[in-house]
Amino acid sequence: MAKELVIAGVEIRPGERKDINIPVAKLYTDAEVSIPVQVVRSKKEGPVVFVSAAVHGDELNGIEIISRLIGEHLKLQKGTLIYVPMVNVYGVLNQSRYMPDRRDLNRCFPGSKKGSLAGRLAHTFLKSIVSHCDYGIDLHTGAIHRSNLPQIRANLEDEETKRLAEAFAVPVLLNANIRDGSLREAAVNNGTRVLLYEAGEALRFDELSIQTGVKGVIRVLKALGMIRKRVSKAKTEPFIANRSDWTRADASGFVKEYVQLGAMVEKGDILADINGPLGNNISHVTSNRAGIIIGKQNIPLVQEGEAMYHIAYFGDSAEEVFEHIEIMQESIVPVEPSI
Repeated sequence: MAKELVIAGVEIRPGERKDINIPVAKLYTDAEVSIPVQVVRSKKEGPVVFVSAAVHGDELNGIEIISRLIGEHLKLQKGTLIYVPMVNVYGVLNQSRYMPDRRDLNRCFPGSKKGSLAGRLAHTFLKSIVSHCDYGIDLHTGAIHRSNLPQIRANLEDEETKRLAEAFAVPVLLNANIRDGSLREAAVNNGTRVLLYEAGEALRFDELSIQTGVKGVIRVLKALGMIRKRVSKAKTEPFIANRSDWTRADASGFVKEYVQLGAMVEKGDILADINGPLGNNISHVTSNRAGIIIGKQNIPLVQEGEAMYHIAYFGDSAEEVFEHIEIMQESIVPVEPSI
């Protein structure tokens, strides 16, 4: 039998599926704010996994990914699955990346029971959810006016983490450093291995990002032996980038771009022109190395020094990565209305 599990004072018994609201704080209006959670337990002991979204409140793709996962009604063969579609409920309410105190929640972990609002929320999430878990999948998007190609960021030097990152089956894996104050840092300190899925743009739904994310989470659960659901064989192969850099604007002006997300570029390729208001060319933005564009700014206005293109470097594998990105993009199916 599985062990006892109590979240926010609510016991979830083996074999149960239960919705819980974890109290966080109150609004000015005296209305309670809580984190909505669904817990699914098998009767058999096994891994405990959380899937979280909207740590940044304007990153909405992850909310839809979890909604679709819940709709799959996955039957667990063993272990426990904890869905947390909105960690930063305040940010979602305000369509904002940040907390009401203007703090970035993903820089406030492990938080404090008596700290700032952001610190208290971080502490609550860590103690109520992460402390129970062996693994986590944290869903993100690019920031406002920026898009990310579907990618996994994780500590790929850890063999188990690498195995699960490869099971997610996106073409781009980044061996990413842990940032101070992040959920991933706090989780690792708790002994919880975490995959960070980055895909899409803030305040937008993107089918490529959503469908890829749903399939990826299911594949990870299958790799952990938690489900027996038939999963179509991944058509894309993951490739590891140990380095990535942002190409920045060396002038201010209006952007005319020539490359899209997922494009393969060679050293010296012109990525965009920066023009003045009268159409005169001010600068060419060029690639410093050969690689794949895994993130980009979308707004056609730029200030000198702003990050424009995030390029990952794969050495001689860049062309293969590009081919697998095309396969991933072609695998998206139209969404049918529910009846």
